[in-house]
Amino acid sequence: HTTGSHYLNADTTAFMQCLTSDLFKDFPTLKFLIPHGGGAVPYHWGRFRGLAQEMKKPLLKDHLLNNIFFDTCVYHQPGIDLLTKVIPVDNVLFASEMIGAVRGIDPETGHYYDDTKRYIEAAALSPEERHQIYEGNARRVYPRLDAALNAKGL
Repeated sequence: HTTGSHYLNADTTAFMQCLTSDLFKDFPTLKFLIPHGGGAVPYHWGRFRGLAQEMKKPLLKDHLLNNIFFDTCVYHQPGIDLLTKVIPVDNVLFASEMIGAVRGIDPETGHYYDDTKRYIEAAALSPEERHQIYEGNARRVYPRLDAALNAKGL
């Protein structure tokens, strides 16, 4: 059993539960950061959009994307590319692993699977978008972090 066997399903489930609820209508300032690129969320974005429409929910950008954010703990370039094409960059925060679910080296690339910075550097993003992912979005999502960094002149 590795640490990855459960989380990807839970990440997707968390998004679906938010989609079907009025959580952010009741708690408009609540913010969630869904790890692992949101699980299967970017891959099934069209399905989630359609489900929201069928359930008479607002567009996802209005219903969820003011409150839900996704991290970059995705272990291959095509996954990061999909994440940054489907999910607005304003909703993507950089993350790396402390205890990576897959700590080995990818035989196809020769790099560690969990070297997540490498994938952001290789993605088709502008320098401004990379800055948003690495720092800007975290400072916006976590205003106390921003205040603490500003107090230190950072």
